[in-house]
Amino acid sequence: MLEVEVIGAERVAGAPPPAEVERLAALALASAGVEDGHLAVEYVGPERIAELNEAHRGKPGPTDVLSFPVDGDEALPPGARELGDVVICPEHTADLREAIVHGVLHLAGMDHETDDGEMLALQAEILSW
Repeated sequence: MLEVEVIGAERVAGAPPPAEVERLAALALASAGVEDGHLAVEYVGPERIAELNEAHRGKPGPTDVLSFPVDGDEALPPGARELGDVVICPEHTADLREAIVHGVLHLAGMDHETDDGEMLALQAEILSW
């Protein structure tokens, strides 16, 4: 079973409802064969995402979305696996649905900087569903 925790949506105009966030996350994870686990999607302001971007990527300034995978391939009981967190800055995001899918695909282990366009093609396909 997949559990998606949405944090901060009440502060974001036009944020997808939790059921839509869960659907998008489930589609992205299913593409990598992941069906069970917990993840969080959090909406933050530009200052917070800039802090995270600098601390974890060494890049100054805000960005649209960051992903923080947790357990990797560790064997845990079904439903207990902590997949990680997706942090989204709505002020720097053109499409919140796209940011959700993008961040969750990163949690699933994909990397658009090294995969010759596979992740972004899959992202576009998921969003078309």
